[in-house]
Amino acid sequence: MDKNYAEEFRSDLAEFREKTKLFYEGKLSVPEYKGFSGGFGSYAQRGAKCGMLRLRLYGGRVTKDYLKFVIDSIDKYHIDRVHLTTCQTIQLHNLSGETICSLIEEAWDHGIITRGGGGDFPRNVMMTPLAGVTKEEAFDVSPYAKEAADYLLSFIKAVKLPRKLKVCFSSTKENFPHATFRDLGFVACEDGTFDVYSAGGLGNNPKMGVKVADHVAPEKILYYIKAMVDTFTAYGNYENRGRARTRYMQDTLGADGYKKAYQEKLEETLKNENLEINVTVPSIKKSGDGNLNHQRAFPQKQEGLYAVSYHPIGGNPTPDMLHKILDAILPMEDVEIRLTPEEGMYFINCTAKEGEKLIALTDDGAETLFETSVACIGNSICQVGARDSQSLLNDCVKAVRPLKFPDGVLPKIHISGCPSSCSAHQIGSIGFRGGVKQTPEGPKAAFAMYVNGSDIQGEERFGEDAGVLTVEDIPRFFVALGKEISGAKETFETWYPKNREKFMEIVGQFA
Repeated sequence: MDKNYAEEFRSDLAEFREKTKLFYEGKLSVPEYKGFSGGFGSYAQRGAKCGMLRLRLYGGRVTKDYLKFVIDSIDKYHIDRVHLTTCQTIQLHNLSGETICSLIEEAWDHGIITRGGGGDFPRNVMMTPLAGVTKEEAFDVSPYAKEAADYLLSFIKAVKLPRKLKVCFSSTKENFPHATFRDLGFVACEDGTFDVYSAGGLGNNPKMGVKVADHVAPEKILYYIKAMVDTFTAYGNYENRGRARTRYMQDTLGADGYKKAYQEKLEETLKNENLEINVTVPSIKKSGDGNLNHQRAFPQKQEGLYAVSYHPIGGNPTPDMLHKILDAILPMEDVEIRLTPEEGMYFINCTAKEGEKLIALTDDGAETLFETSVACIGNSICQVGARDSQSLLNDCVKAVRPLKFPDGVLPKIHISGCPSSCSAHQIGSIGFRGGVKQTPEGPKAAFAMYVNGSDIQGEERFGEDAGVLTVEDIPRFFVALGKEISGAKETFETWYPKNREKFMEIVGQFA
């Protein structure tokens, strides 16, 4: 960071310590504490006996030094649960109030700012996880994501937002960070510029983003961020939290009206501010030889180097595995971790031999596309979650794995415990949202199903309602679906467009 935000925010810690102490002594209510602690990246877990801390890691970039800090913290505080989030961050769970207070300050001292990790603040800036190394990218967006991340920290104490603000950068058509439907998204173009989308988002009343600018010079991105902040504070809803996200401005202003309002703020910013940036695009001097052929290995645009994927089921790597990963990558030149928006990670800048070692080490993770499915942390931990997303995913994997369906027969699914769509269930090939199903035996724990969503740039669409299934029926549904598709010798991607009625027939066996 060019500016020492740790020092700027340090004066806030005394109040955080005091309120945290009062909360865990039972002298402060859950809502009162949540409204305060979220701004420091911490929330109490369900039951209010312990809490979590969310580290702010722009673009999911985890250097060896950052990983060592996480490992040292795990050892020091005996942390038994780590979660990789869909906003490319790391969450540490089951922490005492005293541990949270100490960890925050230690993280800040280490250059990892947690301020704004939750609450009504600019959140962790996201980016394409393989930015700078993938052959498919228009250009490397990572230095611009870093500039944006640093700039957004400056608003934390200066501006009161109606709700959280999520900014991201996408460099490929895969659109991993959902740049075309975030609060503010920068989409890299082949000519070295950005298209800019705004006021999109998932959850209740989801909206695709409004395209507010074409072919923006990269050095001008901070003007567009400032215009977004100004538009949100001018037209966002400060009265009703349920309608205080940026996407609701499309309802109040209309898409065209919102675009006009945004561009007016942009014009003011361009006239009155001096926000141009000059970045140095990182270069990788390392090279390698040999070939690495594996489903989890991806050739980089740097000759002889590979990215290796690892997806712990549900985004929950064990502390022991993180220890092993650190030990393995420490001697590997330029190797670092990039967290994905789907609860996995990549090791980038690996030679073929290094990649082979990391693939062998991380053999406890997902074996198929279906096992890379995304599940929010769920109601066993989350205060507002309706259902246990993690348990459902584990049950589905347990039911399907013994049948050894060919990879791709079942798609990656997205499971959210509530309507907040933390897993992005609305854009999954198949998605689930926690709820209740009325049955002859009475109400049962269930999930509403969505099908045929997509986040691919140019093909974005929200999934269609496909019924409500009880928790116990969902694993059985996937067994039946897998048998049908494998019998046809197809993948879900090729089978579903031709067999929508058959799909709904299978759903009907359980809905």
